[in-house]
Amino acid sequence: MTDLQIAKEIQLKHITHIAEKFSIHPDEIEMYGKYKAKLPLKAIDRDKAAKSNLILVSAISPTPAGEGKTTMSIGLSEGLNRLNKKTTVVLREPSLGPVFGIKGGATGGGYSQVLPMEDINLHFTGDFSAIEKAHNLLAALIDNNIQSKTNSLRIDARTVSWKRVVDVNDRALRHVIVGLGGTTSGVPRETGFDITAASEIMAILCLAENLSDLKERLGNIFVGYTFDKQPIYARDLKAQGAMTALLKDAIKPNLVQTIEGNPAIIHGGPFANIAQGTNSVIATLMGMSHSDYTVTEAGFGFDLGAEKFFDIKCQSAGLKPKVVVLTATIRALKYHGGADLKSLTEPNVEALKKGLPNLEKHLENISKFNVTPVVSINRFLTDTDEEVAVIEEFAKMKGVRVALAEVWAKGGEGAIDLAKKVIDIIESDTSDFKPLYGWKSGVTDKIETIAKEIYGAEHVDYTARAKAHLRKISNLGLEDLPVCIAKTQKSLSDNPKLLGRPKDFIITVREIEIAAGAGFLIPITGDIMRMPGLPAHPASEGMDINDDGEIVGLF
Repeated sequence: MTDLQIAKEIQLKHITHIAEKFSIHPDEIEMYGKYKAKLPLKAIDRDKAAKSNLILVSAISPTPAGEGKTTMSIGLSEGLNRLNKKTTVVLREPSLGPVFGIKGGATGGGYSQVLPMEDINLHFTGDFSAIEKAHNLLAALIDNNIQSKTNSLRIDARTVSWKRVVDVNDRALRHVIVGLGGTTSGVPRETGFDITAASEIMAILCLAENLSDLKERLGNIFVGYTFDKQPIYARDLKAQGAMTALLKDAIKPNLVQTIEGNPAIIHGGPFANIAQGTNSVIATLMGMSHSDYTVTEAGFGFDLGAEKFFDIKCQSAGLKPKVVVLTATIRALKYHGGADLKSLTEPNVEALKKGLPNLEKHLENISKFNVTPVVSINRFLTDTDEEVAVIEEFAKMKGVRVALAEVWAKGGEGAIDLAKKVIDIIESDTSDFKPLYGWKSGVTDKIETIAKEIYGAEHVDYTARAKAHLRKISNLGLEDLPVCIAKTQKSLSDNPKLLGRPKDFIITVREIEIAAGAGFLIPITGDIMRMPGLPAHPASEGMDINDDGEIVGLF
């Protein structure tokens, strides 16, 4: 059956029942129908959160075959609950771009899903819409100020990099010119659109800890310069109050349920290559406030989402993860070992062994943060026992726990072995999280630490444009911000064609963007897509709704 068919067979529990299971009284939640609700920020308890065990689910370098981190995260939370450990899974919200494009939604799969999957994948509680409106309000205020004669900050339009956003894949909007149509229609300038998940406001919302923190961060958004080279921030446009008002509900995390009727929190969805790639700090703290175990995930491979989770989110919010579950698939490792994409379902022990260095590097990277890993083999029907044994033997040789997980086919039952190993790691108290770098290190020091230690680069090059941006960052006094390196997810290097574990490569920083509101710098390497395009046959072609309001064709 498809994911949607499986989801429709489940008798959902009323969200008030899930809230009570989550230790929150039904009167405290804001219901969005029967099966979704917003949680109040006052329900976060830092003292209780400090006693919860935080588990991060990550993966090896992504491949077109997919690794299944979200499915693994949900299945693990089900398995832990089956072992009588009060557990909540905390995830990101799906973007409509991938939903209607080719990648699909982000609610798990098979018998390891969060529900109601149709609602979560389509609009949900309107968080993305609110972020889009707040982002575009600032864009409108910027252009209005450039046009204004009586309320002008004398913004030099050539220095403005703030684009507009929309939550759909639309390549035609990547580069546009606004302000055409005469003097009453604005000042013509080149700009464009990003997808909503790439908005700095998405990153800000997911790092803010309350409304006042959100408002301050929004005010800190760097807009550009005046004609006499003075920096302009969103607060200079008096934008932060109205933007925060638009986000008053979006800042509250969303409560839903898993297939097995356990609590799940879904909130925020920043990209993992140009932002921190994980759900909101508020959502994570909410889960930790009401659970003994909290399972969360970070986008793409460990080198991207997990590094940013540790060095940005954990340092910002004071979080200390106890375990990293490193998701690996046999077909992905075969791809990293040189097997053709079309042949990944065929047994190929030789290619699998050649792909193991990718797994090895990610395990080494986890150790740099002093957190204990467990390798989770996300099993597919085509995987052979011989191939599974290769990974198990490799993990044994490395002294790393390994578990075979069949969460797609069996849900929580398929994660019992993994859950037991996670509990064993936590109870053995072998982790003592430490970040890779201190924020007060120099900008180039931070970039090179990540490039050399995590990616395995030999050297970092900076273009003339990037060097100019380093001077700009210094002049603005923003050198103490952490770095959020934008890099391809397909390789440990900045070249998507270098699979496996590349060595002796050079990382080239083309430019460095300033996300002063989010509180990080973005060194750009390679080609980073912020507005994807649709494929020749987008997933939307197969979607429909019948006269009874039932959606069909969603995955």
